[in-house]
Amino acid sequence: MSVFTPVHEPELRAFLSSYDAGALQHFEGIAAGIENTNYFVTTDQHALVLTLFEHHQAEELHYFLDLMAFFSEHDIPTAHPLCAANGSYLNTLNGKPAALVQRLRGRSIETPTPAHCAALGATLGRAHRVSPEFSGHRPPDRARDWAGDIAQLLDGHLPAAESDLIAEELAAQTAAPRSSLPQGAIHADLFCDNALFDGEQLTGIIDWYYACNDALGYDLAVTVNDWCRTADHRIDPARAQALLHGYQQERRLTAEERAAWPLLLRSAALRFWLSRQKDWLFPREGALTFRKDPRVFFDLLQHHRATQAQCRAWLA
Repeated sequence: MSVFTPVHEPELRAFLSSYDAGALQHFEGIAAGIENTNYFVTTDQHALVLTLFEHHQAEELHYFLDLMAFFSEHDIPTAHPLCAANGSYLNTLNGKPAALVQRLRGRSIETPTPAHCAALGATLGRAHRVSPEFSGHRPPDRARDWAGDIAQLLDGHLPAAESDLIAEELAAQTAAPRSSLPQGAIHADLFCDNALFDGEQLTGIIDWYYACNDALGYDLAVTVNDWCRTADHRIDPARAQALLHGYQQERRLTAEERAAWPLLLRSAALRFWLSRQKDWLFPREGALTFRKDPRVFFDLLQHHRATQAQCRAWLA
């Protein structure tokens, strides 16, 4: 959620004229994240978030926006996109696909408690219960083939031991593909900064722009890896147990998902290590952007490899 494409007031006023959104009062860039351009937009009728999509194509953007509307209409706290006058959630601003969505109340939690984790887990479980009903489809773009491509890009830029570790993890994913597990539409990036709370009440899940159809258990692993991670890049069992208990109150994991759980955690850690390492070594230009430390997920991957038996106990 960074600012790659500047937007000026006359341009924004013209854009808003395509919506029944009211008169512009204030807007400001959001300086976080690394993928899209985002602004807070306030009118005399609405508090909104404007997103200009820097890398996605229009066909996949329809998937994201339709999925947000689907979850919002199924009582999952998600920002419903606004329709333009042409009946589409998607429009164009400064040559980029763009959308307006409701700005949800609440704020993100930097250090979640077990109570926050339980609430998040329960909501994710409800979302996974209904997501297989969503009619749209988008293949995962951070799966095994992507990881292999990034590994090739990084080849020669990492120590030999790290390259060997990547190769071992890719071989494990090839031997046990997650495509055999229960599938549905997933968030795929449900980090702490993508959920909003008012006290201990979850008020919103935001930033659905990595969403795709993939293994539900993988989405859960991505979430645990961030929400339950400690300052020294390990997993806090109390938070993990709270999140997984909340989840399974709404959706029980299958026997196959339980068996795959250690590898799902490792696959999720590998994905974010590789993506952050790529951004670290090959940064994109853009104002107000931040590169995130890839060592966080390298350390977490090593932790998961060393504690595979313990992680199954969290599922009890």
